[in-house]
Amino acid sequence: MRLLRRLFWLGILAGGGYGGYRVWRQRQSTPVEPPRWPPLANETRTTANAQPSAAQVNADAAPVAAAQEVDGRTWVVAVNGDCPDGYPVKANANSGIFHVLGGRFYARTVADRCYANADDALADGYRPAKA
Repeated sequence: MRLLRRLFWLGILAGGGYGGYRVWRQRQSTPVEPPRWPPLANETRTTANAQPSAAQVNADAAPVAAAQEVDGRTWVVAVNGDCPDGYPVKANANSGIFHVLGGRFYARTVADRCYANADDALADGYRPAKA
C-alpha cells in the first residue's frame, strides 16, 4: 500500500513537472513582437514616403459632385471616401451610420454620402455613431 501511495505522488509530481515544462517551452517559442495588422485605407494614403499615383492626383483634383436634393435634404457623393468642404458629416450606406466631425471614428470612416448637417442624415434614415 505504501508503494502505491508513493507511486501516486511520484506521478502527480512528474505530471506537474511535465506541465510546467510545456508552459515554459510555449512561452519561449512565442514571438516577442506583437502581430502587425494591415494599415487602414486612410493610413495608406498618408504615409510619408509614398508618392501618389497619377490616378490618385487626378481623382483628388476632380471637381466636387453637385449637391443632390431629395425631399429637401441635401447631400453629396463622397470623393475617394472623403467629404468636401461644407459637408462634414460622413455617412456609410453599409452600416447605416453617420459620423460627425470630432467623433471617435470620424477619421477612419470611408463615406458614401456627405451631409451638411446631422439633421439631414437623420432624415435620410442614418443613425448617429455611438460615442
